[in-house]
Amino acid sequence: MSTAPTSNPHVDFPADFRGAVFRPGDDGYDEARAVYNGRAADSGPALIARCVDEEDVVTVLRYASAGDIPVAVRGGGHMSDGLAMPGGALVVDLSGMREISVDPQTRVVRAQPGVLLGELDAATQQHGLVVPAGTVSTTGVAGLTLGGGIGHLMRRFGATVDNLLACEMVTVDGRKVRADEKENPELFWALRGGGGNFGVVTAFEFQAHRVGPDVVSGQIIFPGDQAASILAKIPGHMADAPRELGLLIAITDAPPLPALPEEAHGRPVLVLVPVYSGDPETADKVIEPLAALGHPVADLVARTPWVQANSMLDAIAPYGVRMTLRGGYLPALTDDVIDVLLERAAAAPRHPDASTTFNVWCLGGAFSEDVDEDAVAFSREGAAFLWEAVTMWQAPEHDARYDEWAEATLDAVRPHALANGYTNLTDDQGEEWRRGVHGSPEKFRRLTEVKTAWDPRNLLRHNKNITPADAG
Repeated sequence: MSTAPTSNPHVDFPADFRGAVFRPGDDGYDEARAVYNGRAADSGPALIARCVDEEDVVTVLRYASAGDIPVAVRGGGHMSDGLAMPGGALVVDLSGMREISVDPQTRVVRAQPGVLLGELDAATQQHGLVVPAGTVSTTGVAGLTLGGGIGHLMRRFGATVDNLLACEMVTVDGRKVRADEKENPELFWALRGGGGNFGVVTAFEFQAHRVGPDVVSGQIIFPGDQAASILAKIPGHMADAPRELGLLIAITDAPPLPALPEEAHGRPVLVLVPVYSGDPETADKVIEPLAALGHPVADLVARTPWVQANSMLDAIAPYGVRMTLRGGYLPALTDDVIDVLLERAAAAPRHPDASTTFNVWCLGGAFSEDVDEDAVAFSREGAAFLWEAVTMWQAPEHDARYDEWAEATLDAVRPHALANGYTNLTDDQGEEWRRGVHGSPEKFRRLTEVKTAWDPRNLLRHNKNITPADAG
């Protein structure tokens, strides 16, 4: 069992906190600190305060504020950099706050910050509704939303923050506030993409949309030697595609699927992952041209329930393995970009207990066209595609090898990428990157002003941090 530093054991933690408290050595501590990236287990937080309600959040933040103690926040714990459970930290654990309410008449959905996307889908689909969100069912609604939120429905309905109506938040000094277009509108602007920098959100209100119960989705798998030609055809194809078509492209080594020829197992493949949320009866004319871009070895697209379609990527996102993630926006999928992606995929270290995947998300539609760049903190200006390279492995002795590959990959793609990006689909790339990832210098200035107003001492610093102005 790992132990945390004991310079501040929080022996004075408030006795009126009603949730569970975990310290190193306690029963349940290791389970409580487990998050998506297994590397976070190398060191443990000093105290995990698992809140049962908003009043518990108030209690923790008032305690932290009085002691000038930095606070980490855990929702779903799915962030790739493991910042929900930093070594030696005081953690506000929201994972027990899982209530969801759905109003089928107004289509307004209210979710607490511990809700996972699979739970959100299950609740909304009871009423034939969907909140546009992410693609892995174990992802937390809180971190996904505060970072921006992309998924299979973004071309049809926009990013998750484009469908966010309001947030209820506890400030670092323990006050309860609401943020929406009328009340604390500048805070609301910042919460839609600025991450957990400004306070601890205890409830989200979303506008849901009618989708399902069935969509048409799956995988179309091509041999790796067709990857370059197919990728070159994608921009032209998606320029004319309906908004109801979401498309993810994956470059990876073929898993041992029964539907694949045995000789393809372990060899490079290109996988198209379409999700068509329009009328299933019209899906063939949208999906068949994708298969015709090359000569697939398997076509696994079928009519499926939305909850199944939106969890099909769970298999490639196991919880608790060691990982690293890099990514960013691309203004175009040029031949040069395609060459770099394929070269870096071929150069990925291979090991029996490891996997590497390049994902390319097709943007456009409502995500790119329906929201002004300055309307929310989440930036997308100029972005036509989003790339991410994710590597997962088991043994700590492989860390340096995969980190070096990830950094070399980032360096290789950077000349072709934009300065702005989606913070959730990459590990932190440093101070210069943080100044540009939200878009223009004016947007970063606004975010800094909001941070200064709501967290002037930077107590919420265990994140992709926006530094308050007074802290330099």
